[in-house]
Amino acid sequence: MARALIFDLDGTLIDTVYAHVFAWQRALAEAGLPIEGWRIHRRIGMSGGLFTRAVARELGRPLSDTEVEEIQRRHGELFRELVPERRPLPGAVDLLAHLGEAEVPFGIATSGRRPEIDASLEVLGVGADVVVVERGDVLRAKPEPDLFLACQERMGVHIRDVTVVGDAVWDLLAARRAGMLSVGLLTGGYGEDELARAGAFRVYRDPAELNASLDELGIVP
Repeated sequence: MARALIFDLDGTLIDTVYAHVFAWQRALAEAGLPIEGWRIHRRIGMSGGLFTRAVARELGRPLSDTEVEEIQRRHGELFRELVPERRPLPGAVDLLAHLGEAEVPFGIATSGRRPEIDASLEVLGVGADVVVVERGDVLRAKPEPDLFLACQERMGVHIRDVTVVGDAVWDLLAARRAGMLSVGLLTGGYGEDELARAGAFRVYRDPAELNASLDELGIVP
């Protein structure tokens, strides 16, 4: 079986991390939970529900399920307003095209939800033949392994043949729990040391550098 890659989406292939930070900050402020942006950034990549509850716990105010759902809904609205057009990270489109030409299996597993992710997939040129697993497809999101395991299963590849590519420590922790190798990208704002400590065995600047280094992963000769 060929080696395979599973990609996170936001911050890994698409430049949306800080838009998510601003959208969460506004949604939380509207709900009476003002919080500094850096605290939000440290949790980007977690599922929306887990993220919201973690922030509320940190601020000392428990939230009901209804409040959590409303904050998540409002975040989605604000996010779409902030980034109506998505910008691929450097080399992301070329990387996916290269993998397709080389017949290397790849999929996308994201904590994002439809319809928020649709514009990102479109600008990346992700076709219907690519397996995409989003938050609504699994019971638990990152840092739990469910997204990556569901993607791997749908792709029909073995766990030992999968390398996860992510930009946040939550991606790498989820990959470890799934029993998969992982590499980190600096495009989400985490430092190389943080990504390495979370389990990444290689760290690259962006998708372009990863594309030029696929031989190091035993993906493309």
